[in-house]
Amino acid sequence: MARAARRAVTAAAEYGIGRAGIAVVRALDRDVIGQGHHPRGAAGSVTGWVFAHRPSNRQRNRWVVSLLDVRPAGQVLELGFGPGVAVAELVRAGAGHVYGIDHSGVMLRQASRRNAAAIRAGRVTLINAPADQLPPAVDGPFDAILAVNSLGFWPGRAERLAELRRRLAPGGRIAIASQPRCPGATADTSRGAAREIEDLLRDAGFSQVSTQTLPLSPPVICVLAASQACATTRAD
Repeated sequence: MARAARRAVTAAAEYGIGRAGIAVVRALDRDVIGQGHHPRGAAGSVTGWVFAHRPSNRQRNRWVVSLLDVRPAGQVLELGFGPGVAVAELVRAGAGHVYGIDHSGVMLRQASRRNAAAIRAGRVTLINAPADQLPPAVDGPFDAILAVNSLGFWPGRAERLAELRRRLAPGGRIAIASQPRCPGATADTSRGAAREIEDLLRDAGFSQVSTQTLPLSPPVICVLAASQACATTRAD
């Protein structure tokens, strides 16, 4: 009974936060989709708050971080860190240093506040930059790279993924997660997204491609892969 009650509360919070957030964003800026892509201004601040507090978003980020199994002293890069929820999870998981880039200045401010202690401790570096203009500070090599619900917004996704593969350390992995938020999204929508990401990763030179699923509504998929260099090393 307690479990059923918790589920009911979570479902109510999921619905309430999402609906209320969309209503406020629409009142401030009718371009709700654009705010989801690139939060800006007052509406962007509300969008970031929704991203940070929606139960499914928090669960999704915790789950993706758990799949990467980060090691102490590991160097991790997140593309599109949003309000910094996954960054905080990576710090809690023991990552040695977490680097993040996001093209939204609003998200940079929110993520910096959420991870202020880790930034002061020298464990987190957050940079305002687009995915197609990675700064020298994130050259790597990285033990893990992740992107949660941001791949669809990258220009030149195939080129970006090939570039990221070259920034992985031997034995490193990449995790690309997606929870389709389009109206009417279903498990079939998620499976289609998984197949597309798998193909993109293989075309970019990754190997050991596999997909995990988190049963939310709609399901979250996370495609994991390693570099070809990593696969060759293990085979020798």
